Amino acid sequence: MKNERILIVDDEAAIREMIGIALDLAGFDCLEAEDALQAHHKIVDERPSLVLLDWMLPGMTGIELCRRLKRDESLSEIPVIMLTARGEEDNMVQGLDAGADDYITKPFSTRELVSRIRAVLRRSSALSAEKAIEVEGLKLDPVSHRITANGEPVEMGPTEYRLLAFFMSHQERAYTRAQMLDQVWGGNVYVEDRTIDVHIRRLRKALEPFGFERFIQTVRGTGYRFSVKADPGKVTP
Repeated sequence: MKNERILIVDDEAAIREMIGIALDLAGFDCLEAEDALQAHHKIVDERPSLVLLDWMLPGMTGIELCRRLKRDESLSEIPVIMLTARGEEDNMVQGLDAGADDYITKPFSTRELVSRIRAVLRRSSALSAEKAIEVEGLKLDPVSHRITANGEPVEMGPTEYRLLAFFMSHQERAYTRAQMLDQVWGGNVYVEDRTIDVHIRRLRKALEPFGFERFIQTVRGTGYRFSVKADPGKVTP
């Protein structure tokens, strides 16, 4: 991971310094920003490998900046880890729904933080390195971060995109919710089974106008699979 550039966004200089020292020792290059506006400029100009983004920032909050990044096609592929003192489940879900790739609550150990960063970068690199995948007219292009169905654009949230990318890369195999959590959200993130089911429903809803929701199949007693074969079971969670 040497020479990967990490942007640390936090309004407290002491926290930026503490994280910066740890990341430097781990072989990363660091950039810093004290608010969302400054962070956005650096993201556009410097194109960091990953953004460590504090939730509570003056002016535009971290969650708002995360949503802005994920709506921008030229920036949406840059992974984001949210840093926050908010540890409640609803806050975690809100951060992940905004497109964050991982979530870590304060206080945290720098050793854990470095481990999380490396895990997210590995997942991000694996996804971005893949060629476009097409299945019976449903196409996912990791380079442009676009999904099309028979040539028509398909709109969906960042979490649903990651779910679909995982499914299309691992067809015809059933996965438990725990396995999906590890592969899509990262094993250190706490997400309940019902939250995964919500994202599955959202993914099916996005694909439904094109008739591709049938590919996302429920495997009773296990979890879910992506399959082009007819599903003998009911497809609702």
